[in-house]
Amino acid sequence: MVTEDRSPVATPAKPGVSADLRVRVDQGACTGDGLCVQLAPSVFEFDVDGLAYVKDETGDLQTSEGAYVGVPLPVVNAVLDAADECPGTCIYVTRPDGTIEAGGPAD
Repeated sequence: MVTEDRSPVATPAKPGVSADLRVRVDQGACTGDGLCVQLAPSVFEFDVDGLAYVKDETGDLQTSEGAYVGVPLPVVNAVLDAADECPGTCIYVTRPDGTIEAGGPAD
């Protein structure tokens, strides 16, 4: 699910829900295509295994399974695009309540 308005303030999908977004990569589904790294290099990076991972605000690669990081406001649109366009459907952008905002396998 994706909000219609992808403004820089990350309009919540539901009224009253925080606009804070988190993102993670499911390495088990990652194809190593690299679209995410191209679109949002401050959030995504390849590790030595050729798969994409998320980076925290200090740039440290988060390699633990299921690791989430916050989506920085300046790259919200790029992260949402990466999740929507990922050929491996392995990027999950979620709201604090767990609602998927973008990415993941199609239902």
